[in-house]
Order: sequence, then structure tokens, then C-alpha cells
Amino acid sequence: MATKTMPVGGMRPVESAGTGADLVVRNAKIYTGDPANPAATAVAIKDGVFVAVGGDAEVARHIGTGTRVVDALNRRAIPGLNDSHTHVIRGGNNYLMELRWDGVPSLRRALDMLREQAGRTPEGQWVRVVGGWTPEQFAEKRLPTLKELNAAAPDTPVFVMHLYQSALMNRAALAAVGYTRDSPNPPGGEIVRDRSGEPTGLLLAAPGASLLYSTLSKGPVLGDEQKLESTRHFFRELNRFGLTSAIDAAGGFQDFPDDYGTVMQLAQRGELSIRIAYHLFPQTAGQELDDLRRWIGMVKPGDGDQWLRANGAGENLAWSPADFENFAEPRPQLRDNAAADLEAAARLLIENDWGFRLHATYDETIRHDLDVFEKIAKDSGGTLGVPWLFDHAETISEDSIARVKALGGNVSIQNRMYFQGAAFENRYGKAATEWAPPVTRLLEAGLTVGAGTDATRVSSYNPWLALHWLTTGTDIGGSRLYSRENIVDRATALEMYTVAGAKLSGEADEKGTIEVGKYADLAILSADYFTVADSVIPYIEAELTIAGGRVVYASDQYEGQDEVLEAPSIEWSPVALFGGYHRTPSGVQQANGFVEASNDSAEQRAWRERRGEQVREHTHNPLEDC
Repeated sequence: MATKTMPVGGMRPVESAGTGADLVVRNAKIYTGDPANPAATAVAIKDGVFVAVGGDAEVARHIGTGTRVVDALNRRAIPGLNDSHTHVIRGGNNYLMELRWDGVPSLRRALDMLREQAGRTPEGQWVRVVGGWTPEQFAEKRLPTLKELNAAAPDTPVFVMHLYQSALMNRAALAAVGYTRDSPNPPGGEIVRDRSGEPTGLLLAAPGASLLYSTLSKGPVLGDEQKLESTRHFFRELNRFGLTSAIDAAGGFQDFPDDYGTVMQLAQRGELSIRIAYHLFPQTAGQELDDLRRWIGMVKPGDGDQWLRANGAGENLAWSPADFENFAEPRPQLRDNAAADLEAAARLLIENDWGFRLHATYDETIRHDLDVFEKIAKDSGGTLGVPWLFDHAETISEDSIARVKALGGNVSIQNRMYFQGAAFENRYGKAATEWAPPVTRLLEAGLTVGAGTDATRVSSYNPWLALHWLTTGTDIGGSRLYSRENIVDRATALEMYTVAGAKLSGEADEKGTIEVGKYADLAILSADYFTVADSVIPYIEAELTIAGGRVVYASDQYEGQDEVLEAPSIEWSPVALFGGYHRTPSGVQQANGFVEASNDSAEQRAWRERRGEQVREHTHNPLEDC
């Protein structure tokens, strides 16, 4: 609990004004991440940094008459989490418009939510479900049908995006975007049609997701003030899970500086609750070098402050060398001009001391890119001379790992396989799946390996799903993905989610561990990550999150002790009714929910078997526990 002042262990508060800490956390099981001082029970914070880390008695001398004291009630506390590859800027600009199916246990419940939201969405607005879920999480193990979407929302446009594979649109949405029998298929995408040539409402990424993105962009957007509000709520939602930092990997339809205006305003006002290191991503094929030159004249890596800072270019440098992660489709072939385009962009960045990150799903792409980088390195002493990394790297080979190491590169991996493992295994087989990506081999090579989610369009932004994936090797439905040799222990996974991210943004001296002098970022957890059963990890949340010494999220015993956040002014917002990530019900509600989910699962399994479909076995579903 927190009070204005609270003497600890009989110690008298420091009397001199200004000498006490701003905030003290005591009676905690603190995992610091600092090898020299791995455990503590208390911390003191002043001016946004840790000024003491140790035992309760040791820290008590920092309590002054104005010190706020938080009793952790012997809960586990960890450094603030850092997602090393996510899309928080784009996510914040859209959050209040989105219906989140993240964590929803059954398709029946998801469709009920969609039906209810359609009834409260005003004319001119859409219902959009745009990531963070997969059929494997549902008891029914399937996508919704177009018939179900049209029944749930006959008049309100509905757009449901499934990973980077497909999107479903009801009839109202088709009318809203103007897709007709005469609408052409764009390159890399397909508007599926019925026997008469009319669009059915199914869009396919074949294999690129540009059709999905461009269709979504036709929908309404929030105004500038609403984007500020939306981003505040999204960042509070991230704080709910103990996140205090993120590396934004930019992405399609996120242009600089326009789409970065919201976080820039919040940073200027001192209202960010997530520290952001951002990247810049050329938006138009054929104009990449023009974009990069323009940005090089506007900003440089490291510009900004502890809350918002430039980190480099990427995750695309040019469009021609980009591959895609639609595992339902064959691996795409790179274009003939890919090497020349990548070399031109990389040389321009390196000449101007810009680091970069590069989206690369497949080893074929990675080998192609390494050929380009090794050519450049011959002119610069054997390395590229700037910080750089590959993102994703699901099928990177041991030879490519060694080449990345030789060129001074690193890797950031995301739990996309947690959501797409079934599609990957169907295409590439079990043996390939067991090492996609080869987490332990990357670590053994001595690379910095950051962990993240690639939220919000594929994986959920919930970091505990990624930590569950790293430490169990299963997907969201409980199916075994990985060889046991490709699973890391919980401390290693947590380091990938804290220290490694700080290294990848050049901030390892400022954050990532709980040490004197580092930013005061800390989360008190709802369950002890180090001792709970594997099945509980996806359900962990923060009871209290501190970022820069500010209490940015508080629940349970700490309810109401965080910074004020007004309810959404957009009354019809799905977040106003349903919130973000689905909260696991408790008690009788939980038991009834699981019984219902089990009935749905048995019913759907029998239906699929009657159709002659193969039913995928799984070792364990976390929804059956807890």
C-alpha cells in the first residue's frame, strides 16, 4: 500500500527538506537483473532514478517526510519490460477505434463482442479487429465465417484482419470501400470473388499484406486530439503488463514526421508513460533514398531524450529486398533490383552514421542481405561501422548467424510463431518448426538477442505471451513447437525482454536493470514469474508499474494510486466497453467460461472430423488452467 509517509522498521523519517527519496518500494522480492546485486527487497527513487537498491533497513534511511512508500506485500518485482520490436506509435493512433480479441478464449465470445459493438457504433464508423489474435486461441480453433460477420453486423462496416494472411469484410464494409466486380487485384494481393465475379469479403495476402493495409486505411481515422487520448490509453494498457519501454520498428502507413506527431506532443508535455526509441521506414517504392535523405537532414540517431529518441532507420530500407511473413503462402522471391536498392540505402545510412534494422524472415533473404553488407564492409574495415540488426529471422542458418556476428550485427526476435506456428509447420514441417527461430543458437553465438511481439497487427502486445513462448516452446493453443534445446530459462527470457532491448537502443547504461543511477522503471507482478507453473505465465499482469519514478499503472491493492487517466471521451469506443486485452474472469464465472469453451471445443472438433479435416493435437492449453 502507498501512503504519503510511512516509517519503516521503527526508523524515523529524514527531516531535512529535499533529502528524502520521492518514492520507496519495500517488502518486495526484487529481481534486479544486475549480476553484481541480483536480489533486493527495497528500492529508493529520486528524480526519476534509483538512488538505493538493497534491504528494507538499508533503504529506510532514504524515507523523508515527503516520501511516498509502496509496500509490495512480498510480491515479485522486476525491471520494467522493454519490447524490442513493436509498433506502439501506430497502435496508439488507432487504439480507441479497435475491438481487441487479444486473449478472448472462444470465437463465440468474440462474435458476441462484435455484435454488441456493431450495435453501438455510430453511422460512418467501422468495427475493426486488426490483430493480436489467432484461431488457435479459440476453443473452436477456427476463423469466423463471412456469414457470421454479416449476421452479427448487417449494416455496420466490419473489417477483421487475421495476422498478415487475410482479412474478412462484411457486405457493409465492401460497400464502404467500394470493392466491386470491377476492382482489380493489386500486386501481391487477391480480392476473392464468388462464381458471378462479385467480391465475397475475403482478402488474401498473396503473399504481401499491402492489400490488407490499404483497405484498412480507407476507414475513418481519429482527429488529432483523439489520437492523443487514444495513445494515452494504449500506453496505460501497455503499463498494465509491466512495459515501460519499447522500440518502435515503424512500418507501413507510418510516415515521418506526420504520424509521429502524437507521441512528440505527449513527450513535449511530459505525458509519455512508455519510453520510445523510434525508427523511420521509407513508405513509397522508388522514393526510398529521397525519404532517407530528407530524414537525415531532419534528425539523427540519439536525438531526443529519455522518453522519446531516434534510433535509426528500418525495419525496411527499401521495398524490393523485403520478404513477407505470411506462412500460409510460399516464401516470396526477391526482385532483381533488390541487392542494388539495399546497397544504395545502406551505404547512404552508413555514410551518415545511421544505424538500421532490417525485416528478414527467411534465411534466403538474410543470405542475400549479408552478401550486400559484406560487399560494403570490404570498404570500411570489415564491419559496417554502425549498429544494425535483423528482425524476425525465423529460418536463419548457423552459417548466417556466424556472418551476422562477423559484421557486428545483432537480432531481434518476436513471438510470431506463437500465433502462426501451425501455418509454419503445415508448410515447412516439424523439424524446421523446432528451430524457427533458433533462439538458443543465436544466444550461444554471443549476439544480443532482443525479444518482442511485433504487435499490434500480428501478435498481441501482451509481453507475457512472448515470455511464455520463449520459456515453454509452445504456441498459443498449447501445441508443442520447439525442440527442448531451443527453449530458454526464465531468467534468460527476462533478460531478452529488458537488458537486450536496452542494448539495441544504445541505452544499456541507463535502463534494463534495477541499479543505482538507472532510470527508475519497475513492475510489481500479480504472480511470481520465477515460481508459477508455466500455464500461469500468460496471465501475469502488473499490480503496479513505475516508469521514471512515476506510478503509471496501479490495480488491486494499489487501485487509484496511479496517474489520473480520464475515461475515453469517444463513448462508442470498443475500449470504453470491453477494454484492451481480455481480462481472465475469476471464480464461478471462470469455471463456467471454461466449461462453455470446452463444449465449444468438443463440438467444433466433432464437426471438423466429420468433414474429414485433420485435427491438430496439442500438449496443453493454458486456458484449461488457472
